[in-house]
Amino acid sequence: MRLPQNRGSPTGGACRPAWRGGLLVAVLGSALAIAGPVLAQAQGKLEARYTATLAGIPIGKGAWTVEIREHQYSAVANGRVTGLMRAITRGDGTATAEGAMAGGRLVPAAYAAHTADDRRSSEVRMTLSSGTVTDLVAEPVPPSPDRIPLTEAHRHGVVDPMSAALIGIPGSGEVLSPEACRRTLPIFDGYQRFDLALSFKRMDEAGAEHGYQGPVVVCSVAYRPIAGHRPARFAIKYLMEQRDIEIWYAPIAGTHVLAAFRLLVPTLVGPAVLQATQFTTAAVSASRAGAGSPDAKTQ
Repeated sequence: MRLPQNRGSPTGGACRPAWRGGLLVAVLGSALAIAGPVLAQAQGKLEARYTATLAGIPIGKGAWTVEIREHQYSAVANGRVTGLMRAITRGDGTATAEGAMAGGRLVPAAYAAHTADDRRSSEVRMTLSSGTVTDLVAEPVPPSPDRIPLTEAHRHGVVDPMSAALIGIPGSGEVLSPEACRRTLPIFDGYQRFDLALSFKRMDEAGAEHGYQGPVVVCSVAYRPIAGHRPARFAIKYLMEQRDIEIWYAPIAGTHVLAAFRLLVPTLVGPAVLQATQFTTAAVSASRAGAGSPDAKTQ
């Protein structure tokens, strides 16, 4: 069923605060150019699984699959509430993104997300062209006088949250380096326009239970809401003040692309962590990409 859409509004009538699917989806689910991150011509595939914990207590699980081919890319993620949290609330979500490869660049073309819990469900679908949202279908939310309104300008020069979870490194230089973190991610998720300003924090070592074992680049993250949010809300103010949010990035074999391996967000009750337990990547040669046959897997 097609969701309600306000054609008279540049935001499709939607302005729901985005933190529910903002940073976490953005890293799954990260300055990209308007056309997207630069990628090498090699191709690869990532199959990852994640666990979410709050103060060390498991609260969720998710999976993420990314495929990069010669002329296109796609990404699919899903997640659900688990453990003790499931006794309190039930929730799940899915997100997909796809686009074209043009001149070695990843060009986002479509994004969709669906979330549901005990009280409601919501769905977002958008199409993009050269960094501009050309069509948006999203569930409207009741207007609020303290919400920063979205305008047509907020649809330009943006990337969807799923594509923002990938960092492309140009040329043939080092993939894991401080340069990977020197960028600002202009994200629009259908409800909120916000930036994630990355800066280099350190190099580190990571090890998934299955798959990747090796170096990662760790970026500090500053959350900067622009529109669609309610500035007076505690969660917004708290996240804006945080200086210890960090994302770990690991490479996808066969490409010059980094993918989110770990996310840490401080909270009042302890750290919220999204951690890869499986991070298996495979390089796919151009001659075999049509069949999707991997040449080799990490580890």
